[in-house]
Amino acid sequence: MRQAGMALALTFVAAAPAQAHPHVWVDTGIEVILDAEGRAAALRIRWDYDEFYSLLIVEERGLDADHDGTATPAEKRALNGFDMKWQEGFAGDTYALSGDMPLVLSPPQDWTADYQGGRLQSTHLRRIDPPVALDRPLTVQIYDPGFYTDYDISFAPVFTPILPEGCRAEVLAPDPATVDRQLLDALAEYGADQDVEADFPAVGAQFAEELRLTCAR
Repeated sequence: MRQAGMALALTFVAAAPAQAHPHVWVDTGIEVILDAEGRAAALRIRWDYDEFYSLLIVEERGLDADHDGTATPAEKRALNGFDMKWQEGFAGDTYALSGDMPLVLSPPQDWTADYQGGRLQSTHLRRIDPPVALDRPLTVQIYDPGFYTDYDISFAPVFTPILPEGCRAEVLAPDPATVDRQLLDALAEYGADQDVEADFPAVGAQFAEELRLTCAR
């Protein structure tokens, strides 16, 4: 994750509240599910939350009474859906494009939750409506526009049933120095009396990592 780089960059910002961003760090996995015609039909997204945020959620719900960092089967059932109560209009911090065309993703479905090694993990399914052919690059971006949450694509992408022949998958990340400078420039626009924390600039897309799937035509 980019915790160290961000902390270093934000030490140069006078507005102290800005140093609190991001608040949550998430290791992310992406599974691309193909239909019988070889079209991208759905995405399964995995979120592994940082240990501190995980502890807050578990303590808030009165779980893991033995403090072993692992959920029992009953506790896993109690956790299921803990992060799936999305407000209307929330994009789920997942954005997909075919070439330059944004794709419509369904609300989350078939979610799961677990707590292992002191970290919460959840998965959910987003259907692509309609499924899209792979004649143009398929891009999946994971980011929080307000940068409250920092997502890293930390797990190798998965393709179900298999990565199509002639296709290449790569995970792309922005240049840290460039995006840190862009953030500092955005924060420099705020006056000393402005609440940066309450109105943090929408820089999340600039820090986004993305999965790009390109297939030979």
